[in-house]
Amino acid sequence: MKKILLSGATGMVGRKLSRKLYERGYQVEVLVRHKKEKTDFKSYLWDYKARFLEADALDNTYIFIHLAGATISKRWTDSYKKEIYSSRVDSAQFIFDEMKNHQIHPEAFISASASGYYGQVTSEHIFTETDKPGKDFLGTVCEAWEKKAFQFKELGSRVVCIRTATVLSGKGGALETLRKPIDMGLGAPLGTGKQYFPWIHEDDLVNIYLKAVEDASMEGSYNASAPEYINNEVFTKKLAAHLGKTIFLPNIPQLFIKAILGEMSLLALQGSRLSSEKIEKAGFNFAYKTLDSALADVL
Repeated sequence: MKKILLSGATGMVGRKLSRKLYERGYQVEVLVRHKKEKTDFKSYLWDYKARFLEADALDNTYIFIHLAGATISKRWTDSYKKEIYSSRVDSAQFIFDEMKNHQIHPEAFISASASGYYGQVTSEHIFTETDKPGKDFLGTVCEAWEKKAFQFKELGSRVVCIRTATVLSGKGGALETLRKPIDMGLGAPLGTGKQYFPWIHEDDLVNIYLKAVEDASMEGSYNASAPEYINNEVFTKKLAAHLGKTIFLPNIPQLFIKAILGEMSLLALQGSRLSSEKIEKAGFNFAYKTLDSALADVL
């Protein structure tokens, strides 16, 4: 069996992807920070900050999937912004150094990235993979993240970066946070409500990763965002409707959100559309093309 080694495999997407890879006949192994982390697969300890990797972890790695990264849904203090950056960028550099030192040459290195690559802005532009990275915090993080991934070309590896929109899942993730005020009867659009809300169903995201594993023609960066474009106001009202609730409160003012969330408020108040054309032209078919179909499934 071909060995696929994953970082971040205990996260929401990582757990589902690991299981699906196993069901397709791959030898799945994972990197964990603590042995107490629950996993169904053989695990190895790693600590990129301490430059530690358990012996034999990289042996016979066919493909490495890099999903590790601290959540961005936590207040962005200066120290935590460093953690967001380091958990993605420095960890990828560590894996590259270890593979180079041990002469490991995987067929592919597949890395998570994010829709934040283009910057947290609201515009009428539809971002494609050829657009330049944003100059804000998330744009800078994603640009550095992908640069570390593309280093693996030096090892002869095919490199794929998945620029992921907000993932909709029935178990945890962003949707759990987004539905709370609606469940309490306090839901309302954020700011102007006109900021776009790129999203993807977790099953579609997992299947994009599977395609990246099995389709040797996939190389480079790909947007992972559903083809339907909606804004925050539409999303809020559709989510409320699926929950059997009614939105009656006025929009929540931007100043209030900024006061509560600080710099992280950009995640709520800004957003642009992402083109799904490249991944669709590569032969990927979204199972959930509309928000209504996605919400009907995950809720």
